[in-house]
Amino acid sequence: QGGGSAVIDMENMDDTSGSSFEDMGEMHQRMKEEEEEEAEGEAGAGEEEDGEFLGMKGLRGQLGRQVADQMWQVGKRQASRAFSLYANIDILRPYFDVEPVQVRARLLESMIPVKMINFPQKIAGELYGPLMLVFTLVAILLHGMKTSDTIIREGTLMGTAIGTCFGYWLGVSSFMYFLAYLCNAQITMVQMLSLLGYGLFGHCITLFVTYNIHFHSLFYIFWLVIGGLSTLRMVAVLVSRTVGHTQRLILCGTLAALHMLFLLYLHFAYHKVVEGILDTLEGPNMPPFQRVARDIPVVSNAVLNTTAKTIALTL
Repeated sequence: QGGGSAVIDMENMDDTSGSSFEDMGEMHQRMKEEEEEEAEGEAGAGEEEDGEFLGMKGLRGQLGRQVADQMWQVGKRQASRAFSLYANIDILRPYFDVEPVQVRARLLESMIPVKMINFPQKIAGELYGPLMLVFTLVAILLHGMKTSDTIIREGTLMGTAIGTCFGYWLGVSSFMYFLAYLCNAQITMVQMLSLLGYGLFGHCITLFVTYNIHFHSLFYIFWLVIGGLSTLRMVAVLVSRTVGHTQRLILCGTLAALHMLFLLYLHFAYHKVVEGILDTLEGPNMPPFQRVARDIPVVSNAVLNTTAKTIALTL
């Protein structure tokens, strides 16, 4: 019986050990399955994150392409405008397309007043002649500064002369065009620029002669004759294109006063104004610094003599 019981105990032990081994194997298998499930879950999450990252990259790529396209379109528009500038030059070409013979004839006509004012007189719609006259007036002013007694210091007077001449031409033309519009005169801005520009021919002749021959009486003669003829030409043309006595008086009186006073300013006051501007910008023309021996005052001599005598008596 003892041996039988031992055999049964061994069998029971064998069964118990087998069941324990099976349980360990099942636990090990379950742990493997759980690890595999966790690995699969992590892999799925990683794929989702990669998908989100790729989606962000795709969105950024689309935005980058859109910005690049917009920059390309803006650059293309600017380039097309730059190239179209040459086409816009053709708009100004008719105003400068003139023969030298025509310019010479118009210069002579600018000194001959119009007799017929019952119908509108023709005005040349070109700007080549007036522009050349303005540049000629600039050169004459510079020549007058050199031949006069005006002290020319550092810098150039080109900017002042250009500003004065072009300022008068453009400024007075704009003002007269506005006044002509108020007075219901039949004239355009280009025609006003041409009319006033050719009117400067008399100023050029007067200043060129009087800058080289310094006689005030000669200047007044040229001012009345040459300047007066060019002014009468412009006044007659404006009268022919204006309706109404009051409008004619306002328009023509203003133009005549401005034109004749500008010639007086260029002859008498222009050099002084430019010299004053130079003094303001550069300072007065001071002489160079020199060392000069100073005289000792009488009081100082007396003090020195008294001091010397006191020292001698002390010694």
